[in-house]
Amino acid sequence: MVNQFRKFVFGFLLLLLLPHQAGYCQESGEAGSTESELKNAAREIMSSASVCTLITLDEKGVPRARIMDPFIPEGDFTVWLGTNPKSRKVRQIKNDPRVTLCYLDMKTMGYVTLRGTAQLVDDQKEKDIRFKEVWESFYTDKKDGYLLIRISPEWMEVVSEVKGIVGDPETWQPQKVTFQ
Repeated sequence: MVNQFRKFVFGFLLLLLLPHQAGYCQESGEAGSTESELKNAAREIMSSASVCTLITLDEKGVPRARIMDPFIPEGDFTVWLGTNPKSRKVRQIKNDPRVTLCYLDMKTMGYVTLRGTAQLVDDQKEKDIRFKEVWESFYTDKKDGYLLIRISPEWMEVVSEVKGIVGDPETWQPQKVTFQ
């Protein structure tokens, strides 16, 4: 897990530091990829990434980031996460539900940044559906010691060099999809 984390961080930093040289697109009909192409590439990246980074805002408005083990995004790009109900992220989401998720596919060096609104879900039926066997040792009490976070997307940015989806050559602004 430590090596996987190091690879994730190194790859993400590498993507931020390297300029993208190919063509680009913005969200409002300028040259570039279609919304369908962006969503398909994003879904591949999000499904291939074994972890993501969840960024919340603390009580002072300072961004706080942590590595999470997400479920594969739903058809509308809703993302579910599991957490300890006593964690800092829960307090931070209660205080300000605006969150950001960052995914990196280390094989292709593609990434997705998804901005959305988080909702805490403590419904036992949902918790039973959305539980991973590998979490057994983390959540010994699935009733009171396990909580879901549901993230409804507002927009996402996508970079996938292998799909020809890259940022503006001058500003590096990634291509963007806005959700209704």
